[in-house]
Amino acid sequence: MSKPYLVIAAGGTGGHMFPAQALAEVMLRRGWRVKLSTDARGARYTGGFPHSTEIEEVSSATFARGGLLSKALVPLRIAGGVLSMASRMLRDKPDVVVGFGGYPSIPALGAATLLRRPRMIHEQNGVLGRVNDLFAKRVDLVACGTWPTKVPEGVEAIHVGNPVRLAVKERAAAPFIPPGDYPMSILVIGGSQGARILSDVVPPAIAALPLETLQRLRVSHQARDEDGERVAQFYEEHGITAEVQPFFNDVPKRMSEAQLVISRSGASSVADISVIGRPAILIPYAAATADHQTANAKGLVEAGAAIRIPESKLTVDSLGEQIAAVLDNPDGALQMSIAAVRQSKPNAAEELAALVEMLAGQAPEDQEGQPA
Repeated sequence: MSKPYLVIAAGGTGGHMFPAQALAEVMLRRGWRVKLSTDARGARYTGGFPHSTEIEEVSSATFARGGLLSKALVPLRIAGGVLSMASRMLRDKPDVVVGFGGYPSIPALGAATLLRRPRMIHEQNGVLGRVNDLFAKRVDLVACGTWPTKVPEGVEAIHVGNPVRLAVKERAAAPFIPPGDYPMSILVIGGSQGARILSDVVPPAIAALPLETLQRLRVSHQARDEDGERVAQFYEEHGITAEVQPFFNDVPKRMSEAQLVISRSGASSVADISVIGRPAILIPYAAATADHQTANAKGLVEAGAAIRIPESKLTVDSLGEQIAAVLDNPDGALQMSIAAVRQSKPNAAEELAALVEMLAGQAPEDQEGQPA
């Protein structure tokens, strides 16, 4: 008997790819065959996927980049991608297709809609992204990671939480060492979009801490390639032990060792922070669609697990005050870590997998998987 077959479609950012990886890990353990459909940007994040995941790169198109001619050709490229994917699905029929958002998920979701294959979307943020909003009324199920998530009228969403990678789940509720008179660690993660302001503000805010604090502090700072050298130089000039990289492959380990996390409030980052359970200062990306990063931060902030600083109010002084407030208050930091864990859904991937298997039970016979 052949294995059940899942197609996961996800766009080219970590926010889409990490929960997709988490679902792939669970479904493979459950004996499914899994294929990931993504674009060249998404392929950069596939190194952590289980080796048995089939990776298929698709040509994606977006209205957000390129000139007028390029944008005019987007509908044709999307249509071509959908038809090409439909042809492949006719030869190799998936039992379920799950989309995690981003333009590269359009071909697989469009083909599954055309062929009436069981399909669902998972929205990580508190506001549906453009592609998920497009398909919300065209899929069998809408699962969401942030609660509540704003969905179109008439659409019911199921709250499963944001799936976290196995490396994160293995550190769920890891013992927290509160700030104190011993070596401490701060983790700075900014995401691929809008991270420059963190590279501008975070280093001098940390440098403003008392000398006795700086002498026992280690910083892991994720910065863009073009900012990395100057950020590393700043830390060195101010005698701060720091590792600056464009991407850390071991974020879960670094997070579990940190006394404080300074981060954008992307959905995956918020999920990792809550599952591992660490005090956080969250700085929502001001240009995020429909201000969804503010919505993502809401749960942790209201629970007392995180401090939110709007980008419009982010200064060296305001950030420095909040960093000091956490590091100078061990009991408060401990309570923040406990509150973060209480907000977590470490079994989100398993809940999402259960929905996939439920949909698979409704899969049409092969001969019915034809366009209407």
